[in-house]
Amino acid sequence: MADEIPSIISHISIPVTDAARALAFYDKVMPTIGAKRVYEVSDEIVAYGKQFPEFWVHKPVDGQLGNTGNGWHVGFLAASKAQVNAFHKAALEAGGTNDGAPGPRPHYGPGYYGGFVRDLDGNKIEAMMFDASAGH
Repeated sequence: MADEIPSIISHISIPVTDAARALAFYDKVMPTIGAKRVYEVSDEIVAYGKQFPEFWVHKPVDGQLGNTGNGWHVGFLAASKAQVNAFHKAALEAGGTNDGAPGPRPHYGPGYYGGFVRDLDGNKIEAMMFDASAGH
């Protein structure tokens, strides 16, 4: 159908303790997958994306400390293994913590290649690409 939306996700927001520090981190990391700041509500509420606001970074609206949770993470689509590698490298260089070096993840399916990082607040982020030609 021509009017079918290609994704089930509109956007996601993550909590940060220091917006300026977090935004400096994501300003270095997001371009590696072709994303940039696409919307700024203020200097503490910013959204990244390719064409529209998909990934929001800000302090929690209730003023309390954010919570990274256990077991959730944000996975960003990359166009290539090189983009996954660049994302992971940029995140580490910007102060992130390695949570799984870039590489194949056959337990997620043939053709899955991902790299995992924790941002400055401990949020789990990943860049991944899927090579559909690898079969199922």
